[in-house]
Amino acid sequence: MTIATTPVETRMTPLTWGLLALLGLIWGASFFFGRIAVQHVPAFTLVFLRVSIAALALHLFVRGRFDIYKALAARWRAFLVLGLLNNAIPHSFIFLGQTQIGAGLASILNATTPIWTVLLAHVLTNDEKLSPLKIGGTALGLAGTVLLIGPSALGHLGATSHGIPLWALILPLGAAISYGFAGIYGRRFRGLAPPVTAAGQLTASSLIMLPVSLLADHPWTLAMPPLTTILAILALALVSTAYGYILFFRIMARAGATNTSLVTLLVPPSALLFGLAFLGERLDITDIGGMTLIAAGLIVLDGRLLARRKPRQDVVNT
Repeated sequence: MTIATTPVETRMTPLTWGLLALLGLIWGASFFFGRIAVQHVPAFTLVFLRVSIAALALHLFVRGRFDIYKALAARWRAFLVLGLLNNAIPHSFIFLGQTQIGAGLASILNATTPIWTVLLAHVLTNDEKLSPLKIGGTALGLAGTVLLIGPSALGHLGATSHGIPLWALILPLGAAISYGFAGIYGRRFRGLAPPVTAAGQLTASSLIMLPVSLLADHPWTLAMPPLTTILAILALALVSTAYGYILFFRIMARAGATNTSLVTLLVPPSALLFGLAFLGERLDITDIGGMTLIAAGLIVLDGRLLARRKPRQDVVNT
């Protein structure tokens, strides 16, 4: 989620750091819940359940405030586009990929979202062009992505990497690119209250995914999933999506969009912990190397660590 808003303050307090860590845990858990649910519920139906239950929860949370219904009526076309880019496409791609890959690897591939956003913004906007720092961060992130997929697999579309079908690794990257497009398109919603934007896009994506689910999955023919799957779906919708958005916007209001974006670094470790502890997942040395390169790229893109070091060097030189 990359929609920006105007912050009230930008200082990271201990409470804000705690909320940020909680959000990283919640969004990391979404890959864990998804991995459980997709074993018994087809991907498109799972996306519909996730976004529709979350949309209902957010409408109950907003309870008609912020002129939400007026905004939905006035911007329904824009919400359909945002719902497609920020929910329908990426969630579908991630869940389809997770039929073959674990929560940890899916979260690492999805963590490349800021890298694709930087590249897309350079092409599609006039005020967010590439700088040397962004080029360096992007290069590191892309190198990590190549390492994760496997250099040999890039030249053979039918090949597999890590014993996994290549398409299962490409789909989460497609989700990250879709999130990048959504981040750029979402700039036009800055004038709306953030909970309205969240509820609007989830409502729109629910309308998009309903016919897709009916046509592709024929959900009325599916057997009742086990209780663990039902609980995973509810947690995915209510905790990782509805409450995740509420928490996201609370942190953004307290600390600003830039500080809130640090959650990108916290999601993969969280997903990895869930996968290791409960799903028996393991990462090999190339997975760890790829994750390290992507994390380094995100830190360079963020730029604050380098900015803190520069004044110290200036003082020493003078």
